[in-house]
Amino acid sequence: MAAVSERAGRPAEPSMLVDVDRLIAAYYDVRPDPTQMAQAVSFGTSGHRGSSLNGTFNEDHILATTEAICSYRKRQSYDGPLFIGKDSHALSDPATRSALEVLVANGVEVLVEGGRGLTPTPAVSHAILTYNRGRKTGLADGIVVTPSHNPPEDGGFKYNPPNGGPADTDVTGAIQRHANELLHGGLEKIPRLHYEQAWAETKRYDFIGTYVADLANVLDMDAIRASGLKLGVDPLGGASVDYWAAIRDRYGLDLTVTNEVVDPQFGFMTVDWDGRIRMDPSSPYAMARLVALKDRFDVAFANDTDADRHGIVSGSAGLMNPNHFLSAAVAYLYRNRDWRPDVAVGKTLVSSSMLDRVAAELGRRLLEVPVGFKWFVDGLVDGSLGFGGEESAGASFLRRDGAVWTTDKDGLIACLLAAELTAKSGRDPAAAYGELTGRYGAPAYRRIDARATSAQKAILSQLSPSQITASQLAGEPITAILTRAPGNGAPIGGVKVTTEHGWFAARPSGTEEVYKIYAESFVGEKHLERLIEEAQAVVSAAFLG
Repeated sequence: MAAVSERAGRPAEPSMLVDVDRLIAAYYDVRPDPTQMAQAVSFGTSGHRGSSLNGTFNEDHILATTEAICSYRKRQSYDGPLFIGKDSHALSDPATRSALEVLVANGVEVLVEGGRGLTPTPAVSHAILTYNRGRKTGLADGIVVTPSHNPPEDGGFKYNPPNGGPADTDVTGAIQRHANELLHGGLEKIPRLHYEQAWAETKRYDFIGTYVADLANVLDMDAIRASGLKLGVDPLGGASVDYWAAIRDRYGLDLTVTNEVVDPQFGFMTVDWDGRIRMDPSSPYAMARLVALKDRFDVAFANDTDADRHGIVSGSAGLMNPNHFLSAAVAYLYRNRDWRPDVAVGKTLVSSSMLDRVAAELGRRLLEVPVGFKWFVDGLVDGSLGFGGEESAGASFLRRDGAVWTTDKDGLIACLLAAELTAKSGRDPAAAYGELTGRYGAPAYRRIDARATSAQKAILSQLSPSQITASQLAGEPITAILTRAPGNGAPIGGVKVTTEHGWFAARPSGTEEVYKIYAESFVGEKHLERLIEEAQAVVSAAFLG
């Protein structure tokens, strides 16, 4: 694993800040070369991302992608409104402007937030589902302009179909192919209005009011208010900043927004592990300011810039590991919601096995799926999945009555759940997790990156169980070798190997010449080290054939 920068956790220096004017100028001026793979439209698990400075996120990309989305909507007969949200990254505003010019020219009814227009990912998902409830035709969908927690120079653009969740690979593949065809010579054919005209024809939607008013149907807001808990929140300069003020005022909470600054340079941040600015609420380095304030609050929390991720800071333990909070959240939710007994617990296969143990104790079915929140969408929509969580601090869950809330990650309700848990149980989420480790042991968990060529990454993504010849891992018999997720049979794009007291998973990175190893041990750190060492040996042997 790469060394932690000496700058990690310290305030960003002026020399580190992105030149916003240069960034936006490059968005319009730089013409990407679609024959270069890196400069083509590429939808990963969270849409197309890149930077205008290197020709990977420019106006041509957004014009082409928006036109491809319009064509997809027509083929699917989606003729309801399109909800569009954006975060506070510098490139989000120009990209939204470009998208509006194409959407309105195509006759799409577009709904945006008024004011400064910052709209979290979960608010867009909530709006889509709210509008589509009970409808069979005239369905709405959405776009969120965000690169999530990525550095300030990045931009992102993702599509959410009428189910409100991240588009699956069939959808994004079709959009990506069409967008790249347009980049290769069809840009001049894209219908487009001047921005002023497009803006005049765009309608307003009260994302904040609609979302905030509905929170009482997914959380016990009365219990949080009655508890008198002192709550702190840092929006990390993102789209949730106005939401937290509205939540505080509507529900009468003793909640302090510790940082209300919205700055596209994100100069108020403490830098992440590698010395870069990154708005990651699960990073102790990026969260250093809020962690330093933990003694002022009973529980505090933060979101990334599009508020689909959460970070929980407890007074007793500081910043919680995301796996720890997910485990405490599941244990609390399924004991405090009147959901059907067949409602399952969802986790990605690289999330902690503590969730397996909690689900078993609760008598709930566990749905273990590949990495990507899209795998939880169907279960959340039909109410068969009460909770879906990712080790990267993303989760959503059902309303109190068992109906769907959002089908994209919702960092706001995760934060408020930490407050509800504390209010109703009398102990914070870290203490709740401590009770779980008292029953099951305290697992050691780690993720590392290891070098891999493109050819090796391709091998890893297409492994079959028969290619893993080892019979033991870290001194224990191997109990399973998985290349498909046990919850839904979908390919995991790598391998997961399990034993009674530990496991590892290896997946190729979609953006770098590395593969990722995730490992967990219920024995301890030394056993974890051995798991990781032997995992690398297992993968290396597979590379050699």
